[in-house]
Amino acid sequence: MKRSWLMSYSWPFVTAQNALLCAAKNALHKPTSDGHDSTKKLWESIYQQEMRLDEAVDLARRCHRMAPFCFYNGNTFAAIIRDVVNQLNLAPDRAYIVRSLAGHIVAGVATDEEVKAFRDFCDGMV
Repeated sequence: MKRSWLMSYSWPFVTAQNALLCAAKNALHKPTSDGHDSTKKLWESIYQQEMRLDEAVDLARRCHRMAPFCFYNGNTFAAIIRDVVNQLNLAPDRAYIVRSLAGHIVAGVATDEEVKAFRDFCDGMV
């Protein structure tokens, strides 16, 4: 199923999310010279489009890897995806599993089995 999963998460929202995470840990919130502009351009070119949920998760993973901020890139994009998953109104135990799988994919630590399980979940969405 394709939806505009990330429509509510503009780049200013992404930046504010990172600022909040950094403030909570007394870490420097600052864009990186290497990855910020290219990540912003990628995000802004795609985030409003309709896509499958696994494509939205993959975009978050790609943006995390591009490191637009000095700290908490993975946490920033994983928080956005967690919020998206929370909007699915799944049963609590299922929501936990789907959030976990999505978070592992965003962080780049998902096993092939986890990626497959998440894709299977997405394929089953009507």
